[in-house]
Amino acid sequence: MPRLIDPPAGPELDLEEVAARLDESRVDLSGEADLARAAALLAGLARNRAFLADHIVAELKASFANQLTLSRYSAQVFLLHRSPRGHFLRANLWPAATDAAYAASGAGAFAYGLPHDHNFSFLTTGYWGPGYVSDYYDYDAEQVDGRIDEPLNLTFAGRSQLSEGKTMLYRAHRDIHSQLPPESLSVSLNIMEEGDHIPWRDQYIVDLDRGTIARRPTVTQTEMLLRCAVHLTDEGKDIADHFAKAHPVPRVRANAIAALAAVAEGAGRAVVLERGLRDSDARVRNDCARWLGI
Repeated sequence: MPRLIDPPAGPELDLEEVAARLDESRVDLSGEADLARAAALLAGLARNRAFLADHIVAELKASFANQLTLSRYSAQVFLLHRSPRGHFLRANLWPAATDAAYAASGAGAFAYGLPHDHNFSFLTTGYWGPGYVSDYYDYDAEQVDGRIDEPLNLTFAGRSQLSEGKTMLYRAHRDIHSQLPPESLSVSLNIMEEGDHIPWRDQYIVDLDRGTIARRPTVTQTEMLLRCAVHLTDEGKDIADHFAKAHPVPRVRANAIAALAAVAEGAGRAVVLERGLRDSDARVRNDCARWLGI
């Protein structure tokens, strides 16, 4: 289960002060000193019951120009501050099952009923409303290759609700949760770890009935461009071939092989995929075996 944090009592803080103090140094949520400082700042911001409404109204008046620049996430996410030091501050909106947004978009748009871990750590606190409910599970990432259908040896850690003022640390590649919608619209505040390395880490969607990895949804722009490039030029095929052999990220090697297989003719598809069966990483071998149907 995510680590429950009990920030010390302190004053109400405004967004500008919290952003400035977070920007003074890089936030390392695995370090006790940084975690304590970040939790105290997030708790101080959560005590400010007016800042979010004021910020949303200001953004609406500005036609959300800043959000279009800052945010790489869904409409559920409201970016408050992005730091050049590898973290950002955001608000997350969690609709109830009776809200229009839920009816229009469905549960999947908000990750409800979609058990998953995270490929980054983040600190969260309930800001407004009853808060979403989660069933939590632990797993040991050191014992997992990351293959589709691989058992995770899950341990059920309990059910908890992110109520107002409750602060938790979600640990990368450790905590799995299956979220349920709150009883009424709720808002959480997050301090998120961010860095160039994070998109290269796998995230897992979990099949709770089987206790296995169901999907790895993380895909970088590089992988998407590979799929396109092999169809357009011979140079694109050459780059994909190089990535399939030498890219340091197993997922990229697998996707490079898949891209080359997509443009191979006849028996050539199997020949390309069989290359992946000799890869040093179990994920690549497993992906190629599944694509070959073996």
